[in-house]
Amino acid sequence: MILSLHHVTATVAAAQADLDFCTEALGLRLVKKTVNFDNHHVYHFYYGDERGTPGTIWTTFPYQGHGVPPGRKGAGQVTTTSFSVPAGSLGWWRSRLQALGHAPQDGAPRFGDESLLVTDPSGLNFELVANAQDARAPWTAGSVGAETAIRGLHSVTLTLTSPPETIKFMKDFLGFEVVNEADNWIRVAVNGDAPGHRMEILHAPDADRARNGLGTVHHVAMAVATADEQLRLREELVKAGVGVTEVRDRQYFQSIYFREPGGVLFEVATMQPGFAVDEAPDALGCALKLPPWEEASRAAIEAGLDRVSYS
Repeated sequence: MILSLHHVTATVAAAQADLDFCTEALGLRLVKKTVNFDNHHVYHFYYGDERGTPGTIWTTFPYQGHGVPPGRKGAGQVTTTSFSVPAGSLGWWRSRLQALGHAPQDGAPRFGDESLLVTDPSGLNFELVANAQDARAPWTAGSVGAETAIRGLHSVTLTLTSPPETIKFMKDFLGFEVVNEADNWIRVAVNGDAPGHRMEILHAPDADRARNGLGTVHHVAMAVATADEQLRLREELVKAGVGVTEVRDRQYFQSIYFREPGGVLFEVATMQPGFAVDEAPDALGCALKLPPWEEASRAAIEAGLDRVSYS
């Protein structure tokens, strides 16, 4: 039922710093500039490949100045978001990030992969995982060439105090399987063991409980092919007593939300209609796009948002 990862969403601080890091440092495309549908005073930025293909998408809510305190990374949360880059590219990435004022560090090898760790201006943890398994076409019209560019999401790290309950839940309802284990790490995958189909569970029995806020991941989303499959999954979750939201219209996909037993917030999102529903593919991210029910308030919304620029 689950096809792959869909996107990862985080709460960040300043909008301009977020745009600069994601588009300039990481070389991702801004595929949609809209607002948080639950708070139209805050941007919602979507970054990804050329078309914002599910499995390549990183999204942010810049909440600086809106009374949201810094969060705390810990148990019951996605604590690292990993992107897939080509094998042999980490030296180039290290030099690039250092030249832009960041301080990348080598990641501890696991499951045979080498990686580079870097923190964004809001304190979020990112990992670039080098591998030769990813055939996805990258976005190359930005500042990063095809031989080194990010291919999409590789995986996310779930920090948990007790993984067995989460693993059973993910297997029973979402179709994930354990594909590798090493020390206190467990890799699970769905619909094939490949970049963009994985989550990695860090068993941290003594970790403090996470608290959402600036500099933390809010949720990880997984993709389903159709709205009917999404509804069938929702019915299964309801029958099992899992607290799950109604279907919510996110304009570019439909979503349901629920928490797995360890506390991580999961979303299951449809593949359609996609980001070209209200912008031409070559103009993605160029204009502020609002859902139809907010258009009457456009002038007030635009006046209340921070001024940002990007190329």
